[in-house]
Amino acid sequence: MSDHGHSHQEIAARIGAPPGKGVLRDAVYGAIDGSVTTFAIVAGVAGAGLSPFIIVVLGLANVLADGFSMAAAAYSGTKAEQDNYRRIRKIEEKHIRSHPKGEWLEVREILAQKGLSDRLLDDATDAVTQDKERWIDLMMEGEYGLSSSDPHPMRSATTTFLSFLVAGMIPLSPFILKLDGAFSLSAWMTMASFFSIGALKSHWSLSPWWRSAVETLLIGGAAAGLAYGVGTLFNV
Repeated sequence: MSDHGHSHQEIAARIGAPPGKGVLRDAVYGAIDGSVTTFAIVAGVAGAGLSPFIIVVLGLANVLADGFSMAAAAYSGTKAEQDNYRRIRKIEEKHIRSHPKGEWLEVREILAQKGLSDRLLDDATDAVTQDKERWIDLMMEGEYGLSSSDPHPMRSATTTFLSFLVAGMIPLSPFILKLDGAFSLSAWMTMASFFSIGALKSHWSLSPWWRSAVETLLIGGAAAGLAYGVGTLFNV
């Protein structure tokens, strides 16, 4: 994460609107799966000795159908998480109405585990529970580990689909362009894609870029090699 300012206005704006998890997981997942599944089809069909036309048809069908399926799954999964968040929030609202003292004690325990004690702990608990929305926000995070700052379902779905589409077209492009040695070019371009995705992913981790790149390359290469090996079994 890049450096950020620490003026009162900058801190208030940043803490008041946290970025949440974002769509990094969707982008990486979509890109890797797009590369792996599309090249698996390319490798499997090529291993079976079938024509480049069949590779293009099956590859395009995979990119569109599987990409849409993944996007739908990302949308449904993110929406389910948000629905669950709202459901639990309603439960907490009900608990605060019916058992305010017990919920006050839960807030006190959450703050105690953050290091507050004695009179300061009671005062902080009273301050938080003066505002019902702030009270529920703390309960959602402290008791359930849930945040309201997750990405919108449609944003998650769009990111997944576009990542899958872009990465999935890479193994197909030599066959679409009818280049000589299309399968070899497809393999090298796909391996380069795996490597690049891993290197880019390291921007958000503590691992060296080359380790993340090699790890992703090995995972994708293993899947591609397996698909090619299965395809050769049907090469007649």
